[in-house]
Amino acid sequence: MTINFEYDDVKASGRLEELATKKLEKLEDKYDFIVRADVFFKKENTSSPNTGLICNIRLSAPGPRLFAESNNGKFEMGIAASVEELERQLEKRKGKMKTF
Repeated sequence: MTINFEYDDVKASGRLEELATKKLEKLEDKYDFIVRADVFFKKENTSSPNTGLICNIRLSAPGPRLFAESNNGKFEMGIAASVEELERQLEKRKGKMKTF
């Protein structure tokens, strides 16, 4: 699996990339049909300190692309939430793949 990182109004961070890579590799271990992951970090101006840092993750796998987005006060929480959502989607996809 190849992982691409993109930053929008955010300084590139090796620590965030390492964290996201670890979590995505765990997904790949469980679901070996994942081909590619695109991770987007974006900063948005908001009035709340609990939002504004957005983490989008898009996965390429057989079938339609999988996508998850989270908006939190910390990117670490956003990565965790997005990966959790993708895991639910992957579980459904795996179930559908078994029925064919």
